[in-house]
Amino acid sequence: MAKKPVPVDLPATFELAMAELEQLIARMEAGELALEASVAAYQRGAELVRYCAQQLEKVEGQVKILEGEMLKPFAVADTTGENGG
Repeated sequence: MAKKPVPVDLPATFELAMAELEQLIARMEAGELALEASVAAYQRGAELVRYCAQQLEKVEGQVKILEGEMLKPFAVADTTGENGG
């Protein structure tokens, strides 16, 4: 009989997921983790990346709806104080 996937405890927000991912990366890059802990951290990081990607796709879909199915570039504000004339 195949193992059932264990429910993943995901952060409440995109920002929390990114913060946790940054902490995991820092610990892995610093070499603080044993081999088993590194594998667990990698798996957790993969879950967080999937979560963040899903959140970004969801927001992109919302923006497309708001913009009439066509993404438009943001207008760059004139910060030079010149009015072009």
